[in-house]
Amino acid sequence: MVNAIMYPANKKSSDNSRFKVLIGTAGVLIFAFFAIIALFFVFSLFSSSVMGKCVAVVDIDMELTTEGAEPSLFSYGVLGSEEMASVIRNLNERDDVGAIVFVINSPGGSVVATREVYDAVQELDKPKVSYFREVAASGAYYVATGTDYIISDPDALTGSIGVIATFTQMGDLFEKLGVNVTSVTSGNHKDMGSSYRNMTQEERQIFQNLVDEVYAEFRGVVLENRRGKLDMAKFDEVTDGRILTGRQAVAVGLVDELGTKRDAILKAAELAGMPEDSIDDVSICPISTNGEEGGLFSAEAFINLFKMASNKPSLNYK
Repeated sequence: MVNAIMYPANKKSSDNSRFKVLIGTAGVLIFAFFAIIALFFVFSLFSSSVMGKCVAVVDIDMELTTEGAEPSLFSYGVLGSEEMASVIRNLNERDDVGAIVFVINSPGGSVVATREVYDAVQELDKPKVSYFREVAASGAYYVATGTDYIISDPDALTGSIGVIATFTQMGDLFEKLGVNVTSVTSGNHKDMGSSYRNMTQEERQIFQNLVDEVYAEFRGVVLENRRGKLDMAKFDEVTDGRILTGRQAVAVGLVDELGTKRDAILKAAELAGMPEDSIDDVSICPISTNGEEGGLFSAEAFINLFKMASNKPSLNYK
Protein backbone atom coordinates (compact mmCIF):
# COMPACT_ATOMS: atom_id res chain seq x y z
CA MET A 1 0.00 0.00 0.00
CA VAL A 2 2.86 2.39 0.78
CA ASN A 3 4.48 1.72 -2.58
CA ALA A 4 1.16 2.24 -4.35
CA ILE A 5 0.74 5.63 -2.65
CA MET A 6 4.32 6.84 -3.33
CA TYR A 7 4.43 5.90 -7.04
CA PRO A 8 2.16 8.69 -8.26
CA ALA A 9 4.14 11.18 -6.12
CA ASN A 10 7.42 10.16 -7.83
CA LYS A 11 5.77 10.37 -11.23
CA LYS A 12 4.45 13.85 -10.46
CA SER A 13 7.90 14.99 -9.34
CA SER A 14 9.47 13.60 -12.54
CA ASP A 15 6.89 15.37 -14.71
CA ASN A 16 7.59 18.66 -12.92
CA SER A 17 11.31 18.27 -13.55
CA ARG A 18 10.74 17.61 -17.26
CA PHE A 19 8.43 20.60 -17.48
CA LYS A 20 11.05 22.84 -15.88
CA VAL A 21 13.69 21.55 -18.28
CA LEU A 22 11.42 22.28 -21.25
CA ILE A 23 10.65 25.77 -19.95
CA GLY A 24 14.35 26.43 -19.38
CA THR A 25 15.28 25.17 -22.84
CA ALA A 26 12.55 27.27 -24.46
CA GLY A 27 13.77 30.30 -22.53
CA VAL A 28 17.33 29.77 -23.73
CA LEU A 29 16.18 29.34 -27.34
CA ILE A 30 14.05 32.48 -27.19
CA PHE A 31 16.93 34.44 -25.68
CA ALA A 32 19.30 33.13 -28.36
CA PHE A 33 16.79 34.04 -31.08
CA PHE A 34 16.50 37.64 -29.92
CA ALA A 35 20.25 37.85 -29.38
CA ILE A 36 20.85 36.76 -32.99
CA ILE A 37 18.36 39.38 -34.24
CA ALA A 38 20.07 42.06 -32.14
CA LEU A 39 23.47 41.05 -33.46
CA PHE A 40 22.11 41.13 -37.01
CA PHE A 41 20.92 44.71 -36.61
CA VAL A 42 24.15 45.77 -34.96
CA PHE A 43 26.09 44.11 -37.77
CA SER A 44 23.91 45.87 -40.36
CA LEU A 45 24.55 49.24 -38.75
CA PHE A 46 28.30 48.80 -38.69
CA SER A 47 28.75 46.59 -41.76
CA SER A 48 30.26 49.42 -43.79
CA SER A 49 33.03 49.86 -41.23
CA VAL A 50 33.51 46.11 -40.75
CA MET A 51 33.36 44.97 -44.38
CA GLY A 52 34.26 48.21 -46.17
CA LYS A 53 32.25 50.37 -48.50
CA CYS A 54 31.17 49.62 -52.04
CA VAL A 55 31.21 51.48 -55.32
CA ALA A 56 27.66 51.95 -56.58
CA VAL A 57 27.32 51.43 -60.33
CA VAL A 58 24.40 53.30 -61.91
CA ASP A 59 23.54 52.59 -65.54
CA ILE A 60 22.10 55.49 -67.52
CA ASP A 61 21.37 53.65 -70.75
CA MET A 62 18.24 55.40 -71.95
CA GLU A 63 16.98 58.60 -73.45
CA LEU A 64 16.36 61.17 -70.71
CA THR A 65 12.64 61.93 -70.53
CA THR A 66 10.43 63.47 -67.89
CA GLU A 67 8.05 60.52 -68.09
CA GLY A 68 9.14 56.91 -67.79
CA ALA A 69 7.88 54.05 -69.91
CA GLU A 70 6.34 50.72 -69.03
CA PRO A 71 7.90 47.61 -70.60
CA SER A 72 6.69 47.00 -74.15
CA LEU A 73 7.16 44.25 -76.68
CA PHE A 74 10.32 45.94 -77.95
CA SER A 75 11.87 47.58 -74.88
CA TYR A 76 12.33 47.38 -71.13
CA GLY A 77 10.65 49.81 -68.81
CA VAL A 78 12.66 52.91 -67.92
CA LEU A 79 12.48 55.54 -65.22
CA GLY A 80 11.41 59.10 -65.84
CA SER A 81 13.87 61.82 -64.87
CA GLU A 82 12.16 62.52 -61.54
CA GLU A 83 12.31 58.87 -60.52
CA MET A 84 15.88 58.59 -61.76
CA ALA A 85 16.85 61.65 -59.72
CA SER A 86 15.27 60.10 -56.62
CA VAL A 87 17.29 56.89 -57.07
CA ILE A 88 20.48 58.93 -57.39
CA ARG A 89 19.76 61.16 -54.38
CA ASN A 90 19.06 58.12 -52.20
CA LEU A 91 22.71 57.10 -52.61
CA ASN A 92 23.61 59.93 -50.25
CA GLU A 93 21.70 58.12 -47.49
CA ARG A 94 23.46 54.79 -47.93
CA ASP A 95 26.35 54.38 -45.53
CA ASP A 96 27.64 51.37 -47.45
CA VAL A 97 28.20 53.41 -50.62
CA GLY A 98 31.61 55.06 -50.73
CA ALA A 99 31.62 56.26 -54.35
CA ILE A 100 29.45 56.17 -57.47
CA VAL A 101 30.17 55.31 -61.10
CA PHE A 102 27.66 56.38 -63.75
CA VAL A 103 27.91 54.11 -66.79
CA ILE A 104 26.41 56.26 -69.53
CA ASN A 105 25.04 55.01 -72.82
CA SER A 106 22.51 57.66 -73.80
CA PRO A 107 21.88 60.10 -76.65
CA GLY A 108 20.62 62.75 -74.24
CA GLY A 109 17.03 63.88 -73.98
CA SER A 110 14.72 66.71 -73.10
CA VAL A 111 16.09 69.86 -71.51
CA VAL A 112 14.00 69.55 -68.36
CA ALA A 113 14.71 65.83 -67.85
CA THR A 114 18.43 66.40 -68.34
CA ARG A 115 18.49 69.18 -65.78
CA GLU A 116 16.61 67.11 -63.19
CA VAL A 117 19.05 64.21 -63.45
CA TYR A 118 22.05 66.56 -63.53
CA ASP A 119 20.93 68.34 -60.36
CA ALA A 120 20.67 65.00 -58.52
CA VAL A 121 24.15 63.96 -59.69
CA GLN A 122 25.67 67.27 -58.66
CA GLU A 123 24.06 67.11 -55.20
CA LEU A 124 25.82 63.84 -54.35
CA ASP A 125 28.40 64.45 -51.63
CA LYS A 126 30.39 61.31 -52.47
CA PRO A 127 33.10 60.84 -55.11
CA LYS A 128 31.50 60.23 -58.51
CA VAL A 129 32.91 59.17 -61.86
CA SER A 130 31.31 58.98 -65.30
CA TYR A 131 32.15 56.29 -67.80
CA PHE A 132 31.15 56.69 -71.46
CA ARG A 133 30.55 53.23 -72.82
CA GLU A 134 29.16 53.75 -76.33
CA VAL A 135 27.21 57.02 -76.57
CA ALA A 136 27.21 59.92 -74.12
CA ALA A 137 26.02 62.76 -76.27
CA SER A 138 24.39 66.13 -75.65
CA GLY A 139 22.20 65.88 -72.51
CA ALA A 140 24.05 62.74 -71.41
CA TYR A 141 27.30 64.69 -71.52
CA TYR A 142 25.59 67.53 -69.64
CA VAL A 143 24.78 65.07 -66.83
CA ALA A 144 28.35 63.73 -66.80
CA THR A 145 29.80 67.18 -66.16
CA GLY A 146 28.26 66.99 -62.69
CA THR A 147 30.71 64.22 -61.74
CA ASP A 148 34.28 64.60 -60.49
CA TYR A 149 36.00 62.66 -63.26
CA ILE A 150 35.10 61.42 -66.75
CA ILE A 151 36.53 58.32 -68.42
CA SER A 152 35.52 57.31 -71.94
CA ASP A 153 35.95 54.34 -74.20
CA PRO A 154 38.21 55.54 -77.05
CA ASP A 155 35.48 54.87 -79.63
CA ALA A 156 32.51 56.12 -77.62
CA LEU A 157 30.59 59.00 -79.20
CA THR A 158 30.19 62.13 -77.12
CA GLY A 159 30.02 65.89 -77.52
CA SER A 160 26.99 67.04 -79.53
CA ILE A 161 26.88 70.10 -77.27
CA GLY A 162 23.82 71.93 -78.45
CA VAL A 163 20.05 72.27 -78.45
CA ILE A 164 17.48 71.26 -81.04
CA ALA A 165 13.78 71.91 -81.55
CA THR A 166 12.25 69.93 -84.42
CA PHE A 167 8.95 70.58 -86.18
CA THR A 168 7.13 68.79 -88.98
CA GLN A 169 5.47 71.20 -91.39
CA MET A 170 2.93 69.82 -93.86
CA GLY A 171 1.32 73.05 -95.03
CA ASP A 172 2.46 72.68 -98.65
CA LEU A 173 1.32 69.05 -98.75
CA PHE A 174 -2.10 69.92 -97.35
CA GLU A 175 -2.46 72.71 -99.90
CA LYS A 176 -1.79 70.25 -102.75
CA LEU A 177 -4.28 67.81 -101.28
CA GLY A 178 -6.88 70.51 -100.84
CA VAL A 179 -6.90 70.13 -97.06
CA ASN A 180 -7.58 73.31 -95.11
CA VAL A 181 -6.98 73.27 -91.36
CA THR A 182 -8.06 76.46 -89.60
CA SER A 183 -7.01 77.37 -86.05
CA VAL A 184 -8.84 80.06 -84.09
CA THR A 185 -6.29 81.52 -81.66
CA SER A 186 -6.06 84.22 -79.02
CA GLY A 187 -2.85 85.59 -80.55
CA ASN A 188 -0.80 85.48 -83.73
CA HIS A 189 1.72 83.01 -82.31
CA LYS A 190 -0.58 80.73 -80.32
CA ASP A 191 -0.33 77.94 -82.93
CA MET A 192 3.35 78.55 -83.55
CA GLY A 193 5.03 75.31 -84.55
CA SER A 194 1.82 73.72 -85.82
CA SER A 195 2.35 71.04 -88.44
CA TYR A 196 -0.70 72.27 -90.35
CA ARG A 197 1.00 75.40 -91.70
CA ASN A 198 4.48 76.63 -92.51
CA MET A 199 6.39 78.64 -89.92
CA THR A 200 6.88 82.34 -90.53
CA GLN A 201 10.30 83.97 -90.29
CA GLU A 202 9.20 85.83 -87.15
CA GLU A 203 8.18 82.57 -85.52
CA ARG A 204 11.42 80.92 -86.55
CA GLN A 205 13.33 83.74 -84.87
CA ILE A 206 11.30 83.31 -81.67
CA PHE A 207 12.26 79.65 -81.55
CA GLN A 208 15.86 80.49 -82.40
CA ASN A 209 15.99 82.84 -79.41
CA LEU A 210 14.74 80.03 -77.16
CA VAL A 211 17.31 77.60 -78.52
CA ASP A 212 20.12 80.14 -78.14
CA GLU A 213 19.17 80.84 -74.52
CA VAL A 214 19.15 77.17 -73.53
CA TYR A 215 22.37 76.55 -75.47
CA ALA A 216 24.08 79.35 -73.55
CA GLU A 217 23.08 77.61 -70.31
CA PHE A 218 24.46 74.27 -71.54
CA ARG A 219 27.73 75.86 -72.60
CA GLY A 220 28.00 77.69 -69.27
CA VAL A 221 27.55 74.45 -67.30
CA VAL A 222 30.35 72.79 -69.26
CA LEU A 223 32.65 75.77 -68.77
CA GLU A 224 31.95 75.85 -65.04
CA ASN A 225 32.35 72.13 -64.38
CA ARG A 226 35.34 71.61 -66.69
CA ARG A 227 37.13 74.78 -65.61
CA GLY A 228 40.89 74.51 -66.06
CA LYS A 229 40.60 71.33 -68.12
CA LEU A 230 39.40 72.70 -71.47
CA ASP A 231 41.48 73.70 -74.45
CA MET A 232 39.40 76.79 -75.14
CA ALA A 233 40.39 77.16 -78.80
CA LYS A 234 39.32 73.58 -79.51
CA PHE A 235 36.26 73.92 -77.26
CA ASP A 236 34.97 76.92 -79.18
CA GLU A 237 35.47 74.98 -82.40
CA VAL A 238 33.55 71.84 -81.38
CA THR A 239 30.59 73.43 -79.59
CA ASP A 240 28.69 73.63 -82.86
CA GLY A 241 26.75 70.46 -82.15
CA ARG A 242 29.22 68.02 -83.69
CA ILE A 243 29.84 64.60 -82.18
CA LEU A 244 33.30 63.50 -81.06
CA THR A 245 35.02 60.22 -80.32
CA GLY A 246 36.41 59.61 -76.88
CA ARG A 247 39.89 60.33 -78.23
CA GLN A 248 38.84 63.67 -79.66
CA ALA A 249 37.01 64.59 -76.46
CA VAL A 250 40.17 63.99 -74.41
CA ALA A 251 42.10 66.34 -76.71
CA VAL A 252 39.50 69.07 -76.14
CA GLY A 253 39.36 68.49 -72.39
CA LEU A 254 35.75 67.30 -72.31
CA VAL A 255 36.97 63.92 -70.99
CA ASP A 256 39.73 63.28 -68.45
CA GLU A 257 41.10 60.01 -69.79
CA LEU A 258 40.43 57.01 -71.97
CA GLY A 259 39.75 53.67 -70.34
CA THR A 260 37.30 50.95 -69.45
CA LYS A 261 34.50 50.48 -66.98
CA ARG A 262 36.99 48.77 -64.68
CA ASP A 263 39.20 51.84 -64.82
CA ALA A 264 36.24 54.01 -63.86
CA ILE A 265 35.43 51.80 -60.86
CA LEU A 266 39.05 51.85 -59.71
CA LYS A 267 39.15 55.64 -60.10
CA ALA A 268 36.00 56.03 -58.00
CA ALA A 269 37.49 53.80 -55.31
CA GLU A 270 40.69 55.85 -55.40
CA LEU A 271 38.79 59.12 -54.96
CA ALA A 272 36.94 57.61 -52.00
CA GLY A 273 40.12 56.39 -50.34
CA MET A 274 39.08 52.76 -50.69
CA PRO A 275 41.50 49.85 -51.34
CA GLU A 276 41.90 49.70 -55.13
CA ASP A 277 45.04 47.79 -56.03
CA SER A 278 42.93 45.67 -58.38
CA ILE A 279 39.29 45.40 -59.38
CA ASP A 280 38.99 42.35 -57.13
CA ASP A 281 39.61 44.60 -54.12
CA VAL A 282 36.55 46.72 -54.85
CA SER A 283 33.09 45.77 -53.65
CA ILE A 284 30.46 46.76 -56.23
CA CYS A 285 26.77 47.41 -55.60
CA PRO A 286 24.67 47.65 -58.79
CA ILE A 287 21.85 50.20 -58.69
CA SER A 288 18.79 49.35 -60.78
CA THR A 289 17.39 52.05 -63.06
CA ASN A 290 14.79 49.88 -64.77
CA GLY A 291 11.16 50.93 -64.57
CA GLU A 292 8.59 48.89 -62.69
CA GLU A 293 7.49 45.66 -64.26
CA GLY A 294 4.37 45.81 -66.38
CA GLY A 295 2.56 44.05 -69.18
CA LEU A 296 4.03 44.03 -72.67
CA PHE A 297 0.88 45.64 -74.02
CA SER A 298 -0.02 47.81 -71.02
CA ALA A 299 -2.16 50.92 -71.49
CA GLU A 300 0.72 53.06 -70.25
CA ALA A 301 2.97 51.79 -73.05
CA PHE A 302 0.48 52.86 -75.72
CA ILE A 303 -0.13 56.23 -74.02
CA ASN A 304 3.60 56.96 -73.86
CA LEU A 305 4.02 55.89 -77.47
CA PHE A 306 1.29 58.34 -78.48
CA LYS A 307 2.94 61.12 -76.49
CA MET A 308 6.29 60.47 -78.14
CA ALA A 309 4.68 60.61 -81.58
CA SER A 310 2.93 63.94 -80.92
CA ASN A 311 4.22 67.12 -82.53
CA LYS A 312 4.20 69.35 -79.45
CA PRO A 313 7.08 71.84 -79.32
CA SER A 314 9.97 70.71 -77.12
CA LEU A 315 13.60 71.57 -76.56
CA ASN A 316 16.08 68.73 -76.46
CA TYR A 317 19.74 68.11 -75.71
CA LYS A 318 20.32 65.44 -78.35
